[in-house]
Amino acid sequence: MLRKLRIITSFIIFALLTFFFLDFARILPRSFHVLTHLQFIPAFFAVGKDVFIILCIIVCTLLFGRIYCSILCPMGTFQDIIGRFSKSIHKKKKYVYRKNNPILRWSVVGIFFILFLLGLTAWVGILDPYSAYGRMAVHLFKPVYLLCNNILASIFTHFGNYTFYRVEIVMLGTFSLIVSILTFLIIGILAWKNGRIYCNTICPVGTLLGFFSKHSLFKIRINNEKCVSCGLCADKCKSLCIDNQAKTIDYSRCVNCFNCIGNCNKKGISFSPPKIKNSQSADENKRRFLLTGLTTAIGIPVALAHKKTGLFTENKNNTRQTPISPPGAISAKHLQKYCTACHLCVSKCPSKVLKPAFLEYGIGGMMQPVMNFEKGFCNFDCTMCSNICPTKALTPLTKEQKHLTQIGRVVFRAEQCVVHLYGYNCGACSEHCPTQAVKMLPDKDGLTIPHIDPDICVGCGGCEFICPVRAIYVEGNAIQRQAKAFIVEEKDEKEIKNFGF
Repeated sequence: MLRKLRIITSFIIFALLTFFFLDFARILPRSFHVLTHLQFIPAFFAVGKDVFIILCIIVCTLLFGRIYCSILCPMGTFQDIIGRFSKSIHKKKKYVYRKNNPILRWSVVGIFFILFLLGLTAWVGILDPYSAYGRMAVHLFKPVYLLCNNILASIFTHFGNYTFYRVEIVMLGTFSLIVSILTFLIIGILAWKNGRIYCNTICPVGTLLGFFSKHSLFKIRINNEKCVSCGLCADKCKSLCIDNQAKTIDYSRCVNCFNCIGNCNKKGISFSPPKIKNSQSADENKRRFLLTGLTTAIGIPVALAHKKTGLFTENKNNTRQTPISPPGAISAKHLQKYCTACHLCVSKCPSKVLKPAFLEYGIGGMMQPVMNFEKGFCNFDCTMCSNICPTKALTPLTKEQKHLTQIGRVVFRAEQCVVHLYGYNCGACSEHCPTQAVKMLPDKDGLTIPHIDPDICVGCGGCEFICPVRAIYVEGNAIQRQAKAFIVEEKDEKEIKNFGF
């Protein structure tokens, strides 16, 4: 019963979280971002906002062991799925007990905290299981999902049904793609051969929670009187932590998959507190059922306490001197300090203007989101990225705050404008400016030419995106500031006056 409930619960959470990354049509409501706040490292970086989540995860671990790793972590469930495929092909596959390697495990944790102290949060994100899985979902799974959508769109459209629509498949960044492929291959191969060895050898979250799980109240316990050291439990242990000869379990590595309990012919293994007799009475079955229900109740909704298809295309190099950080990032320094590069904002951006950085922010900001106006421009009313960020890398913005958040300033190069180059009117930049920071004023020969007011520009990139010769572009602000209000209506004066970072 415990094993089935764990599998069902973990798969539901895994499927919802994965689909939240893939969902370009916004089928799932934005409230599903609560699943990202349940992840350990994002909650760690959002201290002050999600500290309650960290405390709950630790308390649950002290009570029930590494329930987080077996139910909530998407990378853990991903490894279980790979392991299940491996077992289906190799019917007689058996896991073999491995001794703990504390030096390697705590060395990785040490590297993790050194990177954190140095402010290299993007590199911390490489070790974070949630962020690593998020990048895999965005760069590997989403293109496949979009391709399937486009195939369905072609089929349905052929029969006059427009339920599906075609979307462009874009390669977001070469470096991030390579990192995602390597992550998929390394963790996939390890899971194929040795189950959850990544969780128990490399993952810093697994090591930290393993420290607490050694002292958990409820544990998988071996009844020495019933155990005959047959090895069935060790053969099924994906954590490689059961020594059937010594009749011991390494609780720092056990992820509570409950495979051992279901495969013990002698009923010599139970999930229980200390000094509890290992009987198989009806009362115990009821207790186990209630225990799993309690675990799920604590672990899942805790965050509710808080409020044209074509070939892959590559991003073009940007000539701007200062990169443009997403709205709410405050500055590149702030973004670098808190962003783990999970790429949720990149995936959910409806305008496709967020891309993983390469060296725009320097080596410490690789893979963190940066604005790129090659495929579109930032919607004036959109606050998606700042409101779904699971860390405080992007501070939440209301529409009113977004309207006055200046992420960059418009720059106009008159000598490159089509008015001077070819002698005809254009005006597309002015038409796409939501604040009228770009206006068309009379020029010679009856033509009109853009005139800019950088103070009221918010850096949305509408002008840069639409300009056919890139005579106009947005230069990023090192520190995001408040733009000068372009229209001050009486009803908005109070909101504008109270606006601030």
